[in-house]
Amino acid sequence: MSKTLSTLEICAGAGGQSYGLEAAGFDHALAVEIDSDAAATLRLNRPDWHVHEGDVRDINGTQYRGLDLLSGGVPCPPFSMAGKQLGAEDERDLFPEALRLIREARPRAVMLENVRGLASSRFETYRNSILSELGALGYRSEWKLVYSSNFGVPQLRPRFILVALQDGLEQHFRWPDPVETKTTVGEALLPLMAENGWAGAEQWARKANDVAPTIVGGSKKHGGADLGPTRAKGRGSSSESMGRA
Repeated sequence: MSKTLSTLEICAGAGGQSYGLEAAGFDHALAVEIDSDAAATLRLNRPDWHVHEGDVRDINGTQYRGLDLLSGGVPCPPFSMAGKQLGAEDERDLFPEALRLIREARPRAVMLENVRGLASSRFETYRNSILSELGALGYRSEWKLVYSSNFGVPQLRPRFILVALQDGLEQHFRWPDPVETKTTVGEALLPLMAENGWAGAEQWARKANDVAPTIVGGSKKHGGADLGPTRAKGRGSSSESMGRA
């Protein structure tokens, strides 16, 4: 790359997407996260970053004019099939705040991700309204559903991703091509399972010979972690049993 790229990442969590952005050549002008534990993790792992522990609504986008990328994983409960799918009526919907920051900062590109539920026909009008506003701001934008398992991650984790680029820049972007061979849980985790000399690691890896269902969690508003589809949790329990064996 001819220069370092900059990003303002909202809803950064503990740094999962941040790690990918960093690997792709982006430096963080700012990482925004409201959860204190996640923000502490960001600061611990990247002490040189500017981390704003607080609400996205606190951020003035005009201070980041000239930014290369506005990125983030805005809250998914408003669109999750495991929830009530209230969309814009849900107080946790932060797409309006993301659009405000885009209006103020005018980044060269935007990348926002959410759950597969947002791709459903229920939210077609909502999705189109976002594309329309981005178009009025001078961006060419597109939604795409991708499965992490198609890109070397040993779990399905479908994500609905919005990419928008300022007019004239769209020719410099294309969606990545899926890899031909999927990575299994056993292949990915065998080195970690075996590093302390566990004799059963190879046998465990042979049994963990598939892509895992998406790891499920839950919102603090509805009980915290360990909520999610029964089938996925059942598969997780089976995996734990294999590990104990």
